[in-house]
Amino acid sequence: MRRLLLVTLILAIQPLPLAAQEVTVPPRVAVRVQGSATLQNVPEIPAEIEEAVQRYQNYRAAEFEDWLTDGSMLITTRFGTTAQVHRVTAPMGARTQLTFFGEPVQAAEAIPGTNRFVLMRDTGGDEWFQLETMGLAGAPTRLTEPETRNQSMEFADGGELMLWARATRGAAAYTIMAADPDDPASRRELFRFEGSIEPSDISAGGTRALLSRDISNRQSEMYLLDIARGEATRFAPTDAVIRDENAHFARNGRSVLAISNRDSDFRRLVEFDVATGAMIVLTPGLEWDVEGYELSDDGRVLAYVINEDGFSRLVVQDFVTRRALPQPELPRGVITSLGFSPDGSKLAIGMTSATSPGDVWVWDVAGGGLTRWTQSELGPLDPATLVEPELIRYESFDGLSVPAFVYRPRDVAPGARTPVIIDIHGGPESQARPVWDSGVQYFVNTLGATVIRTNVRGSEGYGTRYVDLDNGPLREDSVRDVGALLDWIAAQPGLDPERVAVYGQSYGGYMSLASLVHYSDRLVGGVERYGISDFRSFLERTEAYRRDNRRGEYGDERDAEMAAVFARIAPMANTERITVPMLVMQGANDPRVPQFESDQIVERVRANGVPVWYVVFADEGHGFLKKPNNDLRRAVETLFLQRLFAGEEVGD
Repeated sequence: MRRLLLVTLILAIQPLPLAAQEVTVPPRVAVRVQGSATLQNVPEIPAEIEEAVQRYQNYRAAEFEDWLTDGSMLITTRFGTTAQVHRVTAPMGARTQLTFFGEPVQAAEAIPGTNRFVLMRDTGGDEWFQLETMGLAGAPTRLTEPETRNQSMEFADGGELMLWARATRGAAAYTIMAADPDDPASRRELFRFEGSIEPSDISAGGTRALLSRDISNRQSEMYLLDIARGEATRFAPTDAVIRDENAHFARNGRSVLAISNRDSDFRRLVEFDVATGAMIVLTPGLEWDVEGYELSDDGRVLAYVINEDGFSRLVVQDFVTRRALPQPELPRGVITSLGFSPDGSKLAIGMTSATSPGDVWVWDVAGGGLTRWTQSELGPLDPATLVEPELIRYESFDGLSVPAFVYRPRDVAPGARTPVIIDIHGGPESQARPVWDSGVQYFVNTLGATVIRTNVRGSEGYGTRYVDLDNGPLREDSVRDVGALLDWIAAQPGLDPERVAVYGQSYGGYMSLASLVHYSDRLVGGVERYGISDFRSFLERTEAYRRDNRRGEYGDERDAEMAAVFARIAPMANTERITVPMLVMQGANDPRVPQFESDQIVERVRANGVPVWYVVFADEGHGFLKKPNNDLRRAVETLFLQRLFAGEEVGD
């Protein structure tokens, strides 16, 4: 039985009012409401598409959150429509659900020395995160105030002190907050900063904290906070534009570990002397980024992860002697989380791959054994039908080598050419990696399309120089990388250059729009979700707490020269060049890329007579986290792409 509230009209009157948010609808737009979604010009979804979608949407993943004191672990997984906190007490043990909210839980961290934890969640994807304390039974206790955004929880060793970062509506300032996590009345302000700053660690004894100031994707700084006095000073200062991040105390507070690109094109694991600020490199000679690390509570065992061309490699060593320890032989894929047990004897490893949704493994540090703790379900999917990507590189307009992961359908007839979906990541400095993506597997196996996930210039994982190649006025050079990929596609015997669609979300949505501006003559259409249609209006409307950070990456719209660049490159300023159909999707509560960005591009492109399908979810933000919404999103994408690749009219 399909749950469908159908209100289909060819509007010659006022737009349809929605309960959560009114969507401006021009005359002669077919509108219907399904669940929380308002769909414009989207035909009814055939039953066979809905059935095919469900085969790929009923998987589950397990993500490691933290260890509890009793040796059990917290994970998040979905057994309904949203991800919730579960407890696992033994390898392959039952997942006992602890939270039962309608909204997904974004994170959970254990309070040291207890079997209690603090969870983080928002409402309708608005990202105004609230923190709540709870145990293995009973209701949670709210720790934070409404109308605030709270994140980055850090605990003192005994668990009686927690620090976190708080932002408030309409303000760019962040406040470092402190409280006993079991006593909301103890909440107090420690330190206020005009810009993005958050705690990253608390020293033994709870006297000092490390803070991380995030200026942009190119620059971050470390600070030392005197907790009693509420005063912070910059730690290991430098005039260079570098990133020092993920800072933690080591050696009983005498040193600080961090990931840094100081004096290097790549991000390395380094150690600073607290007294002098002198730095030594712990991972010399690496030609790849260190992307994460964990140090056991007793300071003896260090584990760090290297990003090698998109794949993760884990290294475990004795931190005191630097002696290499036995290394776990993990499945080939991407490590998503690490965490030592409180006694340091076990290391939890969250992993995903192109063919696995994600599970938790545990490494016995002393014994050297690897044990799988969770086994997530693929639903009705046959693992034999899933495809691994091929890593390729193609040459761009200026000779730059651009990496991409290519997912090809199986059993293609000899001489046949498949349609192509170019999938561009967001960020903008994210990286396409061989992680689980049910949509990629679905498009490959159901649509028979080749999916190419490209890492155009500006992507992380290939060094600082590569990340900086699209900054400010160089923005459209990354779009030219898409043009070079179209050239590569045209030269491949198994790919059809006459059936190529572009696809992306967030910044990838901007890239999708920009590609349609520049290459409509080489594309059959595009799909974009909550993309930037004009950097000026985006920077004016994105939430205040993140505005300056984004200016550091994209450029400052208040600067006349940069404003002129934005005016030239904005998809909104070039809509007459978009001549092929578009599908646009948006969350009404998106604080990052507000709905205005989608509304204005839809209206302008439609005014030029180009078909546009538009879907707005009233209870989502920057990403669609509720399963019914994600199912509908996939079904709409399928119908749209099917028609494009078949050469059928999309039409309004």
